[in-house]
Amino acid sequence: MTALYRTYRPQDFTEVVGQEAVVRTLRNAIEHDQLRQAYLFAGPRGTGKTSMARILAKALNCAQGPTTQPDNVCNPCVSIAAGTSLDVVEMDAASQRGIDDIREIRERVVLQPAEGRFKVYILDEAHQLTDAAWNALLKLIEEPPPHLVFVFCTTDLAKVLPTVRSRCQT
Repeated sequence: MTALYRTYRPQDFTEVVGQEAVVRTLRNAIEHDQLRQAYLFAGPRGTGKTSMARILAKALNCAQGPTTQPDNVCNPCVSIAAGTSLDVVEMDAASQRGIDDIREIRERVVLQPAEGRFKVYILDEAHQLTDAAWNALLKLIEEPPPHLVFVFCTTDLAKVLPTVRSRCQT
């Protein structure tokens, strides 16, 4: 049985409701080829942070893309929607919050994407990462490989290190 929130999760920017400013900002970044290496999505539970991160990953890796209108039928779009894409890694920072988990990311990011253009790391509940883990990530955020994009999703923006916040588009 599929969870209710997964059944009605938006699959592209046109289906997102109530986040017009965020959608406009991301679409403009894609259209004008001004993507950032790290994005920080903050807000209360249920506002679509992780959904927006997945849509961004689709837009970047779609066979037609990077595009503001992912087709949702190409292999990268289908695999991202199903959660099986090798190029989009979604981590729960509440349970994978230590420096060893971040070291594993650092070892894997040097690999090129399998079928898309970008490797996208989505860290949900990012505020739960330890300070040591954030510091280990900082070098990657500052000087990422050209194929790497981070999306940090958090319900508590104040717990994200200020140095990290200053290097992300929020």
